[in-house]
Amino acid sequence: MDAGAAGDSTATSAVSQLTHTMWQRYQYFLDKSTPLVLYRWIFLLVIAFIYAVRMYVVQGYYIVTYGLGIYILQLLIAFLSPQIDPEIQEVIDGPGLPTRGSDEFRPFVRRLPEFKFWHSLTKGFCFAFVLTFFSAFDVPVFWPILLFYWFVLFISTMKRQIMHMIKYKYVPFTFGKQRYSGKKATPIDDSSTARP
Repeated sequence: MDAGAAGDSTATSAVSQLTHTMWQRYQYFLDKSTPLVLYRWIFLLVIAFIYAVRMYVVQGYYIVTYGLGIYILQLLIAFLSPQIDPEIQEVIDGPGLPTRGSDEFRPFVRRLPEFKFWHSLTKGFCFAFVLTFFSAFDVPVFWPILLFYWFVLFISTMKRQIMHMIKYKYVPFTFGKQRYSGKKATPIDDSSTARP
């Protein structure tokens, strides 16, 4: 009886060790991909394309795709929102984001950073792709109604988000890194320093 318990604990230990090793490798690849923004987004586009092809081939799983669309919308709203909502901060601390040029500069900090946004989207597409192999998730629905409802939801949610941006005067995007050049060195005239 003790030998069986020892065998079970050894098997559990081996599975635990394997899981830990796989998690470390996964985290290693995530860490390596962090600075490679363009390649990460190209990778996500490839996964999304594969998912779209799968949906076209099987002509089903519209509920899974609808759920994925709602998840993407939720992530997009978190990506476009500031970490601290100016509406709540205004009630507690007074004005949060600078509204005049003389106010202190505070950079825009997202509620969902770009890397986590990409990572969550990638996991969402992979999870939805796996669900398309189980017939239990292929619920028969009239897909144009789901598509129409998703567009209505997207438009109303984005309208609310844009109105929030306009009201509190923030833009969640920065294009390029601002660079400041110091004093430019004046060229020294070689003829004035030359000795006869």
